[in-house]
Amino acid sequence: MSIYLSSRLRTLTPYVPGEQPVIPGLIKLNTNENPFAPSEKALEEARRSVRPFNLYSDPDSGELNRSIASLLGLKENNIISTNGSDEILNFCFMAFCDDDHPAIFPDITYGFYKVFAQINGVPYKEIPLKDDWSIDPGDYIGSGGTVFIANPNAPTGKVLELEDIKRIIEGNKGNMVIIDEAYIDFGGESAVSLIDTYDNLIVTRTFSKSRSMAGARLGFGAANENIINDLDTVRFSTNPYNVNSFTQALGIAVLNDEEYTRSNISKIIETRDRTVKELRKLGFTAPDSYTNFIFAGHPLIDGAVLYEKLREKGILVRHFGTERIKDFNRISVGTDDQMDILLNELTKILAEEK
Repeated sequence: MSIYLSSRLRTLTPYVPGEQPVIPGLIKLNTNENPFAPSEKALEEARRSVRPFNLYSDPDSGELNRSIASLLGLKENNIISTNGSDEILNFCFMAFCDDDHPAIFPDITYGFYKVFAQINGVPYKEIPLKDDWSIDPGDYIGSGGTVFIANPNAPTGKVLELEDIKRIIEGNKGNMVIIDEAYIDFGGESAVSLIDTYDNLIVTRTFSKSRSMAGARLGFGAANENIINDLDTVRFSTNPYNVNSFTQALGIAVLNDEEYTRSNISKIIETRDRTVKELRKLGFTAPDSYTNFIFAGHPLIDGAVLYEKLREKGILVRHFGTERIKDFNRISVGTDDQMDILLNELTKILAEEK
């Protein structure tokens, strides 16, 4: 740390992304990436249609926003496209949180929420999950702040029913509710259908998980037109060309090949559910998952130890040191072959422990 860093940032603990090592033969199951690349059809369409790189990208992401809106049954002015869903989440902290509107979110959830609160200098409150790691909607009624809920939640994989989300929105009139749906394509019911009903709702999504575009960085927010205008005020005041030309072109092309996306989602869900069953046969505790990852722990082996043993065998998963979940690891769903290798190595590790 240099002597020049602002004093307000000196106590900031930055978000730690999952490792991205380049190791030959590594089975990478730590960052919830899609194991399938975008289709060749989408890649070729993007190459043909991309705006010349000597020109700035469309600052309005107009065609992309229209494509997203069409998919969701919304209007173009209900959508804002961003550089990954992290950017739209940060915009929400910037636009809707302050001393009078603290950020409210669960104690076990996406780790960036706390970082966004700290770097934007806004107070925040963490509400403990229940013993089974589920969210109690009653804990968020009349919260007195801006509510952030990942649904399905990470890293637990748990999901809230749409009726519970309605309760939270209706119980926070005068405050914004942000529903982070990074994993909604893998389970649960989207809150997008509520956009026209509630003016204090924002739904955020990403193309990183179900649409195989983690490296291209594309996300979006959906809300009523006035809220989108608020978010655009922040965007144009920070980075008006926030989504690059190729990402816009690829996003449109991927949306034009929805059949491919849906096929991959079905494969991932099938592989996830099969892997959960096999993990349970091995003695793991693994809650039902509504995401493209599995949260699993075993009574015979410490979570951190298991993480290290898998790493030694060339399999990378994600371990969190938080006290309530330190005995568990988050395992991204890969291909069938990758998950079979994982299960085989876990069987060997457990045999050694016994």
